[in-house]
Amino acid sequence: MQKKETFLVNRLKSVGFAFKGMLILIRTEASIKVQLFITIVMTCAGFYFDISKSEWMAQFIMIGIVMSMEGMNTAVEYIADFIHPEYHKKIGLIKDVAAGAVFIASIIAIIIAGIIYLPKFL
Repeated sequence: MQKKETFLVNRLKSVGFAFKGMLILIRTEASIKVQLFITIVMTCAGFYFDISKSEWMAQFIMIGIVMSMEGMNTAVEYIADFIHPEYHKKIGLIKDVAAGAVFIASIIAIIIAGIIYLPKFL
């Protein structure tokens, strides 16, 4: 009988798998690279304009949501391509819906960035 791993060991392995997935996204997905660049720019802007704690929270929540949605979109694309490598109308619809979710999050992030930064320019 194989010895069962402890809860802590399982959690550490899970974190390792998640970290590996994040690195795969960063290395392979152009959209995540763009999001990382935007994250750096917005973080620098936050320091430059000395934004409040609540503005930092809103900014990082939206960065997290957009990047997470981008990762989920990539996972949906990988699954869809694995299931049906050739073009299929339903698979195209599934991919479009996943991309639409990223788009919605991105639009809200832009609106929040406008709420935070436009008054600082005016």
